[in-house]
Formats: sequence, C-alpha cells, structure tokens
Amino acid sequence: ALSVCCNENFLYFLFFPFRRNTRKVRDLWWQGLPPSVRGKVWSLAIGNELNITPELYEIFLSRAKERWKSFSETTSENESEDAGVSLADREASLELIKLDISRTFPSLYIFQKGGPYHDLLHSVLGAYTCYRPDVGYVQGMSFIAAVLILNLEEADAFIAFANLLNKPCQLAFFRVDHSMMLKYFAAFEVFFEENLPKLFLHFNSYSLTPDLYLIDWIFTLYSKSLPLDLACRVWDVFCRDGEEFLFRTALGILRLYEDILLQMDFIHIAQFLTKLPEDITSEKLFSCIAAIQMQNSNKKWTQVFTSLMKDYKEGDKNSPASKT
Repeated sequence: ALSVCCNENFLYFLFFPFRRNTRKVRDLWWQGLPPSVRGKVWSLAIGNELNITPELYEIFLSRAKERWKSFSETTSENESEDAGVSLADREASLELIKLDISRTFPSLYIFQKGGPYHDLLHSVLGAYTCYRPDVGYVQGMSFIAAVLILNLEEADAFIAFANLLNKPCQLAFFRVDHSMMLKYFAAFEVFFEENLPKLFLHFNSYSLTPDLYLIDWIFTLYSKSLPLDLACRVWDVFCRDGEEFLFRTALGILRLYEDILLQMDFIHIAQFLTKLPEDITSEKLFSCIAAIQMQNSNKKWTQVFTSLMKDYKEGDKNSPASKT
C-alpha cells in the first residue's frame, strides 16, 4: 500500500501544473523515471486525444482476430474492400506483423512465438491495423508497441500506441509523408550545423543525408537502436519535451561518437550509425545530449520548424505548377 501511495504522490508531483516545469521536477524526468510508475507517466504524458476506450480496443481486436482466422483458412478473391484498403494490403500487413514480431527484441525471447508476450504484441498490432487501415502496419511499429506492452496493461498499451502514432512527427514518418519528413530533416540539419559544425561539414562532404540514419531511429523511437533500458530513458524525456527530444538525442549520439565518425568514410559512417555500439551507456549519452543546445539564432526547435513549414508553403505558392 505504501508503494502505491508513493507512486501516486510521484505522479501528482510530476503532473501538478504549477510544478511540472520547475527545475526539481524536470531533473526527475531527466534522471529517469522509476520503473514502477514509468508506464503510467508515459500514458498521462502521451494523453488520449483520440478518446479510445478499452471497449473500442476490444472491438478492433475482435475484427483483427476475424481477419486472422479468415486469412489462415482461405481468403476470398472478391472480398469487399474496407476503407479504401484492399484485401491484398491487409494480408500484407498481417504477414509483416508476423515476420516483424519474430525480430522484435530477439535477445529477450519474450515476443517470439511461444514467448509470454507474443500473443499480446500480435493483438495490439493487429487491432491497430483495423483501427487505422489508412496507415496499416509499418515495419518498426512492433518495437514501439513492445516497449509500451512491457510498461502498461494491454488496453492501456494500445491506447498509448495509437495516440503516440497520431502525433505529427510519428504520423509523418509512418505514413511516409515525404514532404513533412524533409522538413523534419531540414530542421534537424539547422541544429546539427549549429552544434557540431565539423561533423556537419564532414557528412556534407560525403553527401551523407539525415534520412540514412534518422529514419530508423525515429521510426522505432530508439528502441531498436539503443539498449532497452537506455531507450526507456530517452522515452522518459521524450514524453516530457516532445518530438524535439528525438532530434536532440540524435545529435547527442553524433556528439558522443564525433571523433570516431570524423575518421570514417561514407560506407563506414552509414554502417556505424545503422548498428550503434552495444556498450553505449546512459551516463555518457545523456551527458552529450545535455551539451546539445536546441537554439539557433535565438530560435528554438518549434520556431525553426514552423519557419521551415512557412517557407515551404510560400515556395509551393510561388512554384510554376501552382500558377497554372
């Protein structure tokens, strides 16, 4: 009972409006949330703008189970299309989920077939493809869902998952909205040049663009690229600071390995950033992240990104295509 009371006090302390932005509370988020309250804090921070209920989750889970059943037996060629998504697309999603689950945190042996969390992960991902057929299943989603499942009850994990993927940055990446992704990359490069000018020039000399490493990091919110306990700490501050922290973390990683990367050519940089060293520690990484300043010419991330959005919109208006 005491631990429950302490947990409730901790949550109140973190989320009480007049306290949330105080130095003490911000330090608590930065140092890493206690595992006992982590899931609840994430859930509250992500919110539920979509107003999904546990009952709604059960409805979409039932639909997913019906599809799995019909898919595993026989599928009719002329089955009606659902929300503009073809049967072939739905089948592809089901197959991809099956394949991806087997590759999710393989060293833990808990999400693979026969593991304690296999069916749970399958359920959350299947329900999501029914809830958002326009997005479907995209490779990498399994890692995000898995992290949530490890910290939340099934329905709460689904609610957090759906709301998290509905955030502007995640939606842009998972729907492969190229124009929005380019704006995120452009904003990232503004702070890259500001914080790590030598490495920025080195990358440019090889025409090494952010998409080569950022896509994988952002897609899985670092849960595939970093050790799980470290990824959870990144999620802690991401839940506090929003999308900006995802890009700040990327710059922290580049800063941590700057000296090594400056000695590498294109191929070796790409290989290194695709598979980061396993001995990366939270102390070293967070020390490097702390040294990253998310400010450029007195503009913060949001202002820089908004400015880029405005420039792109004006560019579209002035393009020859828009005048015809």
